Amino acid sequence: GLNVACRAVDGAVLTATPIYPPFLSAPHFSGRKLNRVELARDDNRWHWDMAAMQEATTAATRLFLLCHPHNPVGRCWSRDELLALADYAERHDLIVCSDEIHCGLILDPDKRHIPFASLSPEIAQRSITLMAPSKTFNIPGLGCAFAVIPNPALRRQFERAMHGIVPHVNVLGLAACEAAFRDGGDWHRDLITYLRGNRDRVSASIGSLPGLRMAPVEATYLAWIDVRDLCLANPAAHFEAHGIGLSDGADFGAPGWLRLNFGCPRATLDEALARFERAVRAA
Repeated sequence: GLNVACRAVDGAVLTATPIYPPFLSAPHFSGRKLNRVELARDDNRWHWDMAAMQEATTAATRLFLLCHPHNPVGRCWSRDELLALADYAERHDLIVCSDEIHCGLILDPDKRHIPFASLSPEIAQRSITLMAPSKTFNIPGLGCAFAVIPNPALRRQFERAMHGIVPHVNVLGLAACEAAFRDGGDWHRDLITYLRGNRDRVSASIGSLPGLRMAPVEATYLAWIDVRDLCLANPAAHFEAHGIGLSDGADFGAPGWLRLNFGCPRATLDEALARFERAVRAA
């Protein structure tokens, strides 16, 4: 979906780091110039820096890639934050491609997912929303995803850009998608409860280790951990040598950080956290 959006919209692309690596590679694969803006962090909470966005936006910028909820920092963007982004998109005439694949994984009970396109009819007309059951229901191998594009002209551009690069969805994927959204409510509620417990386990473990920081995870099953104070030349390789595979923050545009996936059985997570602690002690 990100690759198709970059092909469908002419002009430069804007996105915010740290970010899921395909947000950084999709513009390159489509021959688009990528402009990056860094998310800001105050009091261990990530937020948008609108002044920095202004500096990163050029006259050629036409597409803004939004990760909502955000992978890897775990933010569930609030209505006020989304409205500020919507206002920015309108003032700069940007199409917003909102990747909402983690929308079913809101862990904070006092937060809820607000689709970007739902902010107003005007915003919907400049939006591409990407969604799939693959993250929430753990069925990525079935390869079923979809884009919601209210603007007919933009939808035609997107469909033309798909030709030759996007295969038809297989029948099993369609059936699983329908079954998940129609019948998976009870399973999903149990999943969120379980993931909250895993998140709290990770937060407590990381918080007990010297020199590490981890922002609260409002959404997703991903912990974004600052290990810069360990002064490791290659953090991911160091932890892998101690038996735990973590995503390297450098791939997300943030060297010195690591991403831990806690969407797993609790026994597996406990073993991973024990290995993580041993790796920290050995740094």
